[in-house]
Amino acid sequence: MRKLVIAISMLALAASAAFADPILDRQALMKERGKIVGGLSKVVKGEEPFDAAAVLTQLQALQANAEKFDADALFPAGSDTGDTTASPKIWEDMAGFKATNAKYVADVKAAAAAAPADVDALKAQFGAIGSDCGTCHQTYRVKKG
Repeated sequence: MRKLVIAISMLALAASAAFADPILDRQALMKERGKIVGGLSKVVKGEEPFDAAAVLTQLQALQANAEKFDADALFPAGSDTGDTTASPKIWEDMAGFKATNAKYVADVKAAAAAAPADVDALKAQFGAIGSDCGTCHQTYRVKKG
């Protein structure tokens, strides 16, 4: 009987972990992404010196962040209300949303693989990434008042 109670308790714990708050999860992922992009942006703008090793580390962190993005887990049906700036367009056009994210992931991977050797190379890579962010935010994000 004790083993049954433990097994049920473990199952309940696993089920509760599987139902984490997708809004909080996606907000945390985007906050992390914004912090990394912000650091790269300072280098691109000349506010911080270019350091190839540090830039590569940031691009690899951005790639790891991008690869954690799972539209189905982060934007399940019913997670369109509450404290979120996710646009209803996400759920209306999930295929388009996923395609936009796939382009972003590909551009981040390409930037990390290229390991920019100077600030001009980084600017070219960062331009594509920034454009991807802008496209997604304009299409799939509700602007805060």
